[in-house]
Amino acid sequence: MSYVATPSERAQPSKHAPQCEDAGDQEWIDALRMRCAGHDEAVRRLRQTVRHAARHQVRRMPHVTAELGEVRAEEIIESAADEATMAVLARLDRFEGRSRFTTWIYKFGILHAATEARRALWHDRPIDLQEQPEPASADPLTPEAYAEARDFAAAVSVALRTVLTPHQRRVARALIIDEVPIDVLAERLHTNRNALYKSLHDARIKLRAELRLRGYLADSCVE
Repeated sequence: MSYVATPSERAQPSKHAPQCEDAGDQEWIDALRMRCAGHDEAVRRLRQTVRHAARHQVRRMPHVTAELGEVRAEEIIESAADEATMAVLARLDRFEGRSRFTTWIYKFGILHAATEARRALWHDRPIDLQEQPEPASADPLTPEAYAEARDFAAAVSVALRTVLTPHQRRVARALIIDEVPIDVLAERLHTNRNALYKSLHDARIKLRAELRLRGYLADSCVE
């Protein structure tokens, strides 16, 4: 369930903030864990920090605003801030103090903003999950280079058809050729990132082993 900020949490902090606003990392974490007098202000401070990180990340992706508009970009920032706030609250016990607490939670804002932005950009964009990729166009420097490229491409095409499962072919095409964000592909295929990473890893091992067996790759290219 997503965290939904109240109007007061979305607003700027009061000039008369509770003591935990200026507290050190441990006091801030304690206030987030316990339902004490400073808990609400600690959560508000947390959300403002991850919201700042989310805004920074979205602004680093100018195509988000260009393609989706300013209003949608702001919605992405707010949604990412809500998700990041919930994620931090659920993982407080994982903070080991190796960095500043603000640095640690800032990463949550960046991660969730990037994820929300990619999902928004790909929301209405079709993903071609056909098993076989279309051949890439080439502009070789010499006829010999063209012949070598065609020969290697043919070998890869055969390997894709013969050593990979249909699922591995779809995953390899989407992630490597079409550059579909992995979280978007996981959502479309009703799976998770770890499962896709494993499928891609297994596919690469099979392809490299097959290409090595056929003399297209040296031993050092095999994992």
